[in-house]
Amino acid sequence: MAKKFPVAPKNPERICWGCDAYCPANDMRCGNGADRTPHPAELFGDDWNSWGLDDVADDETVAQPVPGTPVKSA
Repeated sequence: MAKKFPVAPKNPERICWGCDAYCPANDMRCGNGADRTPHPAELFGDDWNSWGLDDVADDETVAQPVPGTPVKSA
């Protein structure tokens, strides 16, 4: 079972977030010497976990096919 992913860690820069091992940034076991994977809060800000959760309310915002173009069937 995977570890629970922390939403707001105190010092995210100290850990590699690339896999479930959560290795220290200076001693990565699976990275093979690669760069540390940053926590989403470092990249997108503290509200990163609330992005994209809004439902589409208006039909106008959903992509509609252009009239006259053939529709591919699956």
